[in-house]
Amino acid sequence: MTGREYGVLAGAGSAALLIGALGFQAAGYVPCELCILQRWPHVAAVAIAVLLWLTGRVRLFAVLGMVAAAVAAGLAFYHTGVEIGWWAGPAHCSGGVGDIAQLSPRAALERLQGTAVVRCDEVAWSFLGLSMAGWNAVFSAALAVIWGLAATRAADGPRKA
Repeated sequence: MTGREYGVLAGAGSAALLIGALGFQAAGYVPCELCILQRWPHVAAVAIAVLLWLTGRVRLFAVLGMVAAAVAAGLAFYHTGVEIGWWAGPAHCSGGVGDIAQLSPRAALERLQGTAVVRCDEVAWSFLGLSMAGWNAVFSAALAVIWGLAATRAADGPRKA
């Protein structure tokens, strides 16, 4: 395969992950804040793959795609660690109550009503012992490798008609 083909494959992989995430969401799995955050690097990777295809600048865009996929993998690994309990997640979506004990009953009620229902530290779905975030980490890391293959097999230059 050429670098360009690897880049398009990696972009298609990010598109597939986004479609899968939206499919889970359509099936009733409401994403938490960290789940949404993990999607943005994949959106960027899809756009980068389109630019790679249109311009023929494989090495430049493959490196950018590799960075996007690595960021997605890092965010997914972080989220997986939050779910497993290796480290604390963001207080506003990981069940922390903060200073709620010092609030008046009215202020506490207002805070509770404005609190997100979906927690970042609870696994909504898992397969073979990995949560959605865990699978995203695995697939995103694989996509980073594919982007790296695109960069190493690049024959940069303008796109030929």
